[in-house]
Amino acid sequence: MPTDIGVEELRRLMAASQRQLIEVLPREEYEEEHLAGSINIPLKDLDIDAVRGLDRTRPVVVYCWDDA
Repeated sequence: MPTDIGVEELRRLMAASQRQLIEVLPREEYEEEHLAGSINIPLKDLDIDAVRGLDRTRPVVVYCWDDA
């Protein structure tokens, strides 16, 4: 079930290496700059097949940077 988390919770998860960080940026933007340890699955490609390899026992954080 999706849950919004704040920056502090994300920092805690990242420090504990418990999370799987998915950046849904387009591949070109991801290649320019991305958060360390993240996996790129562009939003347009995000479907059941794209996430089959994720560890279902660990939290998944989906991230997209938007300056709008």
